Amino acid sequence: MRDSLLVGTLASLVGAALVGTAHGVEGALITLLLLAVTAALALVLGHAAAANRGRLGGMRRQFIVAAAIGTGAILLAVWSGVAAMFVSRHDAIVVTAMTAAMGAVAMRAGLLLSRGAVDDARALRDGLREVEGGARDVRVRIGARDELADVAGAANRMIARLGAEEAARDRADRARRRLVASVSHDLRTPLASLRLLVESVEDGIVTGADRDRYLRQMSSHVNTLSALVDDLFELSRLEAGDVSWSLHRVEVGGLVSDAVESLRVHANARGVRVTSDVPPGGVDAEANPEQVQRVLANLILNAIHHTPADGSVTVRASLGDRGVEVEVADTGSGIAAEAQAHIFEPFFRGDDSRTGDGAGLGLAIAHAIVAAHGGDIWLEPRERGTCIRFNLRPAPAVA
Repeated sequence: MRDSLLVGTLASLVGAALVGTAHGVEGALITLLLLAVTAALALVLGHAAAANRGRLGGMRRQFIVAAAIGTGAILLAVWSGVAAMFVSRHDAIVVTAMTAAMGAVAMRAGLLLSRGAVDDARALRDGLREVEGGARDVRVRIGARDELADVAGAANRMIARLGAEEAARDRADRARRRLVASVSHDLRTPLASLRLLVESVEDGIVTGADRDRYLRQMSSHVNTLSALVDDLFELSRLEAGDVSWSLHRVEVGGLVSDAVESLRVHANARGVRVTSDVPPGGVDAEANPEQVQRVLANLILNAIHHTPADGSVTVRASLGDRGVEVEVADTGSGIAAEAQAHIFEPFFRGDDSRTGDGAGLGLAIAHAIVAAHGGDIWLEPRERGTCIRFNLRPAPAVA
């Protein structure tokens, strides 16, 4: 209201000043009074219309009302001048005719201008209704660069974000369902075997050496279940960011050599040659040595398991473009193309997957450990065999 009063006052003063140059002070005062009263009335009507926009209806009606208030204010000012004998009736009729004609033109121009705004508002409304109905590929297109365009841009960003969040939620839901199904399967098998073994021992069906063998099988199943629970707990902790271990400067070449040596007996038993290839000067990374050893052991064991006798597994460490890079390459049969995108998913076990003989959590845990270090782990394309590579942040230079 304060801004409206200021506009009305300035308009009245300017009009009075212009009239005063031709008709003197008395004409200026009369004009000021007439314009002030007319402007006040017009602004009151304008504020009343603005406060009752809901009753006026659409934007086009609002444009018409605004033009009508302006035209009516001009006519009121002119005929008030006639009543005050300041303007002749002849002049008033001429001005009235001109004002009415131009008022009609102004209304038409307002309608033309409002048409684009109304179309943009309808496009925005229709787009949001599609989103309400479940569509997520909607893009609201506006024909002007104004406030409605800003609203449309915000709506488009909101729709895109909503679609991305729903897609992520759907992926998480599918992953959770797969996880529950996989856990149920991996728990059901050893539990069923345990139940039969326990019942056989309790009923006295088996005795002597058979009983001892059953007890060993029960112990094996218990260990399998314990390892599965431990892996599930570890994976959930890593994915939740609950990492309690600290990072240190570690010489990655030494970790690689130690991992290779610790698994050499296992490789020899399967007739697989396992070697390490590390730079003579060493390469340092900022990492937790125990967790990196766990990643290495998992990758090397998987490589040995999927490499035929007389094959080889090579573990390399180097400083590359992506930091300290470690790769485990084998000469096995490789990974099926349809399985390559899923090998780091929990419980994924394709025919040629690298998840090993367990529950399919090994590579998922390795992926989570590397991610917790701020690195990446990926499948490197190879014509023969399989090569899995991961990177770690290099240790800061020693001052």
